[in-house]
Amino acid sequence: MSSNIKLVKASKEYQTQIEEMLLEWKKYNNEHPEANHSPWAIFQNYNSFDQYLYFLNEAPKYYEQNGSGLVPDSTFFALDEERNIMVGAVNIRHYLNERLLNRGGHIGDGVRPSERRKGYGTLIIKLALEECKKLGIKRVMMSCDKDNEGSRRTIIKNGGIYDCDLVEDDGGIIERYWIEL
Repeated sequence: MSSNIKLVKASKEYQTQIEEMLLEWKKYNNEHPEANHSPWAIFQNYNSFDQYLYFLNEAPKYYEQNGSGLVPDSTFFALDEERNIMVGAVNIRHYLNERLLNRGGHIGDGVRPSERRKGYGTLIIKLALEECKKLGIKRVMMSCDKDNEGSRRTIIKNGGIYDCDLVEDDGGIIERYWIEL
């Protein structure tokens, strides 16, 4: 694992790296629908990279104003500076509404399929927690599916303290963790 990972906002500068990661993720999801633990940003289908940038960087500013029920958020991509590739993505919700309190939490993350099991998840969450501090978040909630051992381990390695199990409507069980900053 490279230790030269930094979080960056989506921009034209990183278009190629982001598109390569998104294509890999979509191909993996098509081949492995049962293992679909991809971040929100992977599923956004826009006709152009400019629309994608707008969705990630501009639209969240208007969530509160339009009564959408969504909360403001910040999306970052994890850039491996040595190899010049994106190894993952993370979304930080600035505060929790009722839905996020029960599923989702402050941080949603994902590691590119070819880069999994290399420690990037733990590092991405660590970097995301630094961004949470900048936003003034003092107590971060994260959740994961009960059967997602990798996510559970990365949350715990970053200080996650188990709170409870929550049963979702579709029958899946969600675990909730808190991290004090």
